Amino acid sequence: MKWMILSFLIGLSCYSFPVLAEESAFNGANTAWVLSSSALVLLMTLPGLALFYGGLVRSKNVLSVLMQCFSIAGLASVLWFVIGYSLAFDSGNGFIGGLDKVMLAGMGRDDLSGDIPEPLFMLFQMTFAIITPALIIGGFAERMKFSAVMLFSGAWLLLVYAPITHWVWGGGWLAELGLYDFAGGTVVHITAGVAALVAAKVLGPRKGFLNSAIMPHNLTMTVTGAGMLWVGWFGFNGGSALGANGSAAMAILVTHLAASMGAMTWAAIEWIKFGKPSALGVVTGMVAGLGTITPASGYVGPGGALIIGLLGGMVCFYATVYIKQKLRIDDSLDVFPVHGVGGILGTLLAGVFSSTQLGVFSGYGFAEGNETMLDQLGVQLIGVVATFAYTAIVSWILFMIIGKLVNGLRVSSEQEITGLDQSEHEESGYIL
Repeated sequence: MKWMILSFLIGLSCYSFPVLAEESAFNGANTAWVLSSSALVLLMTLPGLALFYGGLVRSKNVLSVLMQCFSIAGLASVLWFVIGYSLAFDSGNGFIGGLDKVMLAGMGRDDLSGDIPEPLFMLFQMTFAIITPALIIGGFAERMKFSAVMLFSGAWLLLVYAPITHWVWGGGWLAELGLYDFAGGTVVHITAGVAALVAAKVLGPRKGFLNSAIMPHNLTMTVTGAGMLWVGWFGFNGGSALGANGSAAMAILVTHLAASMGAMTWAAIEWIKFGKPSALGVVTGMVAGLGTITPASGYVGPGGALIIGLLGGMVCFYATVYIKQKLRIDDSLDVFPVHGVGGILGTLLAGVFSSTQLGVFSGYGFAEGNETMLDQLGVQLIGVVATFAYTAIVSWILFMIIGKLVNGLRVSSEQEITGLDQSEHEESGYIL
């Protein structure tokens, strides 16, 4: 009898082992963290970015900016589900993903990407696909037709954002080179910044640009949105670790330090140059610090993050002044000098401060195959140049085509004077 019981227990244990092994691949803690991070990244756009941008424009255009942010969120979500995710993360080739994941074909709720459900990974990446085209709004704010905004955002998502995401995060050619971009220096910030710069050049400046003051109408709204961006960025960078682990914790720590240093640096420069620091300067410096640390956040330590935040605040401040006053380009809400320049700087600095040989400023090592700082910097530079060039060319082509389709990208002079809230949507942000 004892031998029969023992044989039964052995057989039962042998049968159970495969089930336990299969279940152990799923990690509940990591799943919970990425679920939370997805909500945090969506918060960055809605309402964070919407409020941040909305406060920076004039009162006659505030609803147009909010409308664009919300509408892009809906459009990007649908396109990402239908085909964007497949183009970015299906195997495909070095340049673009395949079509096997169109409309998540064959993907069940229990299918895994690593140790989290793949539908969750898709959702997390969707929130990045939402905020990136929404960032571009700042380049054409207060003067672009809503129809053009929607057509451009949808086409740009599929023809620029999805391919570059595949290059970097989907196993494409930059990933094979060992490019360091933890949470979107190339994928999000350079692409959005360059597209905004192209938009500003193609559309031309707003009426009165550099001839009369075009002031933010509600800095309280902007500071509120900036606070949401800061908090949401913890999910943006920390969530990109795809796990509740030390990498996520360090990414959040360095993110916070760089944001703090960027804010203080921008405010200090204003204080020295103009005699007083401004609330707008503090929040803009914070965003510059966040954008600059993003590509490096999983690879550098706290010491390196302080330097990255310092350089981000300083370089982005002078880039903003140069682009507006010297080049006379009306990138209305400073998307390129803050996000584009910050993304470029941070991507390059990731190749420096990931080194383990910098004492208190050391990071966590170079990518496999890159033995020296020069090797890693070379890969980072290739990533920056390729992303910049591809985004600029395709964005310009899209603006040319869409301009023909909608009989001009820009609203009429009368509509611009009236404001986009009334001329495009027949609404008013404030009824006083």
